[in-house]
Amino acid sequence: MNKIRKGDKVIIQTGKDKGKQGLVLSILENSKVMVEGLNMVKKHTKPNPAKGEQGGLVSKEMPLSISNIAIFNNATQKADKVTFKELKDGKKIRIYKSNQEAIDV
Repeated sequence: MNKIRKGDKVIIQTGKDKGKQGLVLSILENSKVMVEGLNMVKKHTKPNPAKGEQGGLVSKEMPLSISNIAIFNNATQKADKVTFKELKDGKKIRIYKSNQEAIDV
């Protein structure tokens, strides 16, 4: 069970986008994550007349290491750590460490 999942609101802790927030778009198999609107880079693209695409500079998101992000706690308005708790019915849920609130209900 992952501590960070697709759709979670996260905050960047290091790098050029430090302090910015975004939603997790996807989690890649090599412990990298794609965050919406963050870690943007300019890529040069060739024109492709068959597809009707023009060449030039395109801005796109690049993956971030999962160690450089933290889940954002809306109650405290800060980055937080995640732990797991098993309910009486045997279901595991994620909770914030700071205030013991459930993340996914």
